[in-house]
Amino acid sequence: MKFEDLLSEINGFGRFQKMVLMINFFGRFSLACHFLLGNFIAVIPSHHCDSSLDADGILGNLSREERMTVSIPTQEDGTPASCHMFSHPQFHLLMNSSSSTELPVVECQNGWEFDNSTFISTLATQWDLVCDNRALSRLTTTIFFIGVMLGAAAFGSLSAMYGRKPMLLLSHILGMGFGLCSAFSSSFVMFAVLRFFTGFTITGSVIISTVLNVEWVSIEHRKLVGVIDSLSWTFAFMSFSLIAYLIRDWRWLTVSISLPTIIAIITWWWIPESARWLIANGKADKAYSYLHKCAVMNRKKEATAMIKPEELGKIIVTDRGNRKYSYLDLIKTPMMRRLALLTGITWFSVATVAYGISFNISSFGLNMYLTQFVYGAIEIPAKLSIYYLLDKFGRRITQAGSLLLVGISLMINIFIPKDKTVVRTVIAVLGKGCSATSFGTVILYSSELYPTVLRQNGMGYNSFVARLGVSVAPLILLSDDIWSYFSQVILSSLALSAAFVAYHLPETRGRCLPETIEDVEGIRRGTDGSPLQDQKTEEKEGSRVKWKDDLILQNT
Repeated sequence: MKFEDLLSEINGFGRFQKMVLMINFFGRFSLACHFLLGNFIAVIPSHHCDSSLDADGILGNLSREERMTVSIPTQEDGTPASCHMFSHPQFHLLMNSSSSTELPVVECQNGWEFDNSTFISTLATQWDLVCDNRALSRLTTTIFFIGVMLGAAAFGSLSAMYGRKPMLLLSHILGMGFGLCSAFSSSFVMFAVLRFFTGFTITGSVIISTVLNVEWVSIEHRKLVGVIDSLSWTFAFMSFSLIAYLIRDWRWLTVSISLPTIIAIITWWWIPESARWLIANGKADKAYSYLHKCAVMNRKKEATAMIKPEELGKIIVTDRGNRKYSYLDLIKTPMMRRLALLTGITWFSVATVAYGISFNISSFGLNMYLTQFVYGAIEIPAKLSIYYLLDKFGRRITQAGSLLLVGISLMINIFIPKDKTVVRTVIAVLGKGCSATSFGTVILYSSELYPTVLRQNGMGYNSFVARLGVSVAPLILLSDDIWSYFSQVILSSLALSAAFVAYHLPETRGRCLPETIEDVEGIRRGTDGSPLQDQKTEEKEGSRVKWKDDLILQNT
């Protein structure tokens, strides 16, 4: 009997699975908010040199506007210069301020004055990250994603070695701890270091919860779980815009998005370990205990009565009972190497293009809080469409097709004049919707492609590559300084190339999850020595009492 057959017998999408899905849905709320935190705390408000420079107490008799006139030069658009001030007060400008451009200036001597009409405080206002230090404010976002990138690889390996559940708790506790500590940083360096460790630890929650959700549901419900999984990000993105609107101080905003992890820590006690992982690692007794709990909660208690714990070991036949798998196993065999290469390219491109579009859609004619809400809202129809598309066309066509549409929309915008703002915005929004579809699809698709013994390593590797793409996206946008459409050409080329790559991945619709490397390689054999073959879900009828050793997944 295959694991999917047993799972169907105890209801592959009953109350037990819905409980796990709901806990993980809200458990990743903080992670999604931390991904967008830099959009608000790293903002640099309008600023100019502190105009309190006094010349023998004379400026004390002037109004604020007059002090600025004699102290701060104006730019071509009439606004005060951000980084320079006059070397000496220019009192003659009180009579004629039109000739200030030729006067001697120096860098700000007494700090800066910031416009606090939108934000009470940001990183820039806290540590004067402006002018020559302007890049440091945005650098914190890059540092955070480098942590996410390395953490994805670390937690992918650790959860494959020590189990999904303990590593999920570790991710929740450390992620919340570092997040809260960063809010009370006393220096920029301290904040940057803590942001790195926040990203490193908190990323484990998403890659582990995604795998747990997939490994506990039946084949026919995996696509629904994939859609719900991706909607958890949308829910967080939309909610975060409201939280950021209500909390304008960067310290309390960081605290407000870190504290909800307490709920995830409390509800962790109801999260089960992966029965697949337990069986694959020779812990059949524990696996039976969780399967029995699942059956009882789903009101299918009689299903587990016919199976003994020792018989579970026959469901997933691993090549070595206590073998520890590592990332090297992703490249040791031909088909695994091919799978790692194709999924890696796809993940890198999906992440780079998705974040590149998000960073580049700069105006809906709305304020930044409402814009952030719209960015989340437009993902809802895009991600809901995944449920239909995965059922109608399968994973491979949906993945390749959505990336193809993203590439085409980006290419179209290259040829539309920039004064056609409405048309360009509509095309950009359509492209963003398609990128949301591709992102939602690739998460589910990849978790179905990798075998149980390497699934967490595979998802960790893919998440690592994706975060590398996120880090690269802002650099791609800087290429617009060379040519205004350069970034669009790069992103469009990435999307189109990834569509071609994704089309060469094997289809997983209606197929059982692979359990071992041999399943992926297509070389696992039955008791008579003959190769095992793929089986569709329709072949499960009557399988409760008939043991099968069919090949779970074969690359095509």
